[in-house]
Amino acid sequence: MDAGKAIFETVDRIRQRRTAPLVLELDLTEGLTEGPPTDPLSAILTMRKTRMADVLSGLKRARSDSRVKALIVKIGSNPLGLAMAQELRQAIAQFRASGKLTVAFSETFGEFGNGTIPYYLASAFERVYLQPSGDVGLTGVAIEQRFLKGALGKLGVDYEMGQRYEYKTAANTFTQDHMTEPHRESIGRIAESVTEQVVAGVAEGRRLDQAKVRELIDRGPFIGAEAVEAGLVDRLAYRDEVYDEVKQAAGADSHLLFISRYAKGAAVRKLPHPGADGIALVHGTGMIRMGRSGRSPLGGGGAMGSDTISAAIRSARRDEHVKAVVFRVDSPGGSYVASDTVWREIVLTRKVKPVIVSMGDLAASGGYFVSMAADVIVAQPGTLTGSIGVFAGKPVLSELMAKIGVNTEMVAEGANAGMFSTNNAFSPEQWERINAWLDRIYDDFVGKVAEGRKLTRERAHDLARGRVWTGADAREGGLVDELGGLEDALAIARKRAGLAEDAVVRTYPRLNPLERLRGPDSSEDKAATRLEFWGPLSPIAAQLGLPVYGPLVLPGWPTIR
Repeated sequence: MDAGKAIFETVDRIRQRRTAPLVLELDLTEGLTEGPPTDPLSAILTMRKTRMADVLSGLKRARSDSRVKALIVKIGSNPLGLAMAQELRQAIAQFRASGKLTVAFSETFGEFGNGTIPYYLASAFERVYLQPSGDVGLTGVAIEQRFLKGALGKLGVDYEMGQRYEYKTAANTFTQDHMTEPHRESIGRIAESVTEQVVAGVAEGRRLDQAKVRELIDRGPFIGAEAVEAGLVDRLAYRDEVYDEVKQAAGADSHLLFISRYAKGAAVRKLPHPGADGIALVHGTGMIRMGRSGRSPLGGGGAMGSDTISAAIRSARRDEHVKAVVFRVDSPGGSYVASDTVWREIVLTRKVKPVIVSMGDLAASGGYFVSMAADVIVAQPGTLTGSIGVFAGKPVLSELMAKIGVNTEMVAEGANAGMFSTNNAFSPEQWERINAWLDRIYDDFVGKVAEGRKLTRERAHDLARGRVWTGADAREGGLVDELGGLEDALAIARKRAGLAEDAVVRTYPRLNPLERLRGPDSSEDKAATRLEFWGPLSPIAAQLGLPVYGPLVLPGWPTIR
């Protein structure tokens, strides 16, 4: 009798949870991940992080779900990129337009620090709550650059660098002791553009005049009570008070559910037919390099491998059920050759189906190279893009080595065999080769920009010269077509492909478990899209005789390479 009662109560609780009102929850304390993990180690390190795509798809579905009554987002101190914040703002505004309550809660928007971007995100919500001990660090935009030339000179290190052209300032940290005029001009315009976007967003969200917001920025940061008085925050409250208020508004029987769980549950309930026509979504994240994608040896996230990305795009191109490709790019660039490899696959794919690029926080230099051939480029106003240019060089360490008692000798056959040695400066003849290489890459880059973006070569050069643009300014110049996020790019792809508004989106590369274990039959096999298992430890794993693709490869199985 007791067992039957327990079963009945359990079933009743499950039924209530399936029918009760929902309050969706998103915790941004640890930030968001942009795309799928680049290797199993990344998967472990990011397993507790929410994916941006899950948040966007969950909010889109929740707009028309009558069970969903409200959204609470905890905004932490972990900084989000501006473009990512704008993508969230856009999704929240659309969710809010459906008539559902949106609440932002933060313990502090910058604890004795800058909290401009976190607060900018919060201003998109209907209500903004702040813990009584918190502050609002709305202080504006500052871009700081350190220059190491003087310190390196004292150590005996000299940097020899060539660049194309004056705005390609990536190496200035090592070669200059101050901002050059082009550097200051470029950085100054970025700060100005970002400030314009923040001011406009806060003014709209908080129903304030833009001049008033600029005045408040100059007065910040604010103690909690001051923020309430200024109209930046609705109320000071602790977490339990905020949650009680929202749950009361949603209904006494409402329960909380993380938006990532909601999105995944909805996806399971609405599994598309395996043969249904849809969109391929390819993520290109991190530094661009030749070979397979994986973790960057320098840490800080994944690397975009040209072999992996090219194979994924080829696979999507040859899949008859893929009617369009969306390439999500979040990259500061990297290898020119690797970028060119990916560019070629985009060009080939465009000939048979639409290709739409969606830019994340950063799609600059090589990140723009892999994007520029798309049919449509979509970026957020705060995306940093462009940087169409190139630089190369090396440090010369001979004086430093002599100071610490290190002697280096070289035996070389060939006039330029040792030209990349850090023990010697470039000779005039070697500088000729360096400059020829830089000119060749720059000319190729600008020519492909002109072709892909339908610009004259002169106009492409004017927009290039290594200059970084915000997405808003890039659109004005024709380097970007539309302002928006991933959902906008998917909508454009569906429309161009003649698909329904809810057509399925599949992430590529798509591999079943068996395909992940076996080696590819050839470079054309979709199994060639596999990622490095060991990430930065791959060379060591190979030297130790461990399977490069991970410990689950069965020994003795033949692979065809």
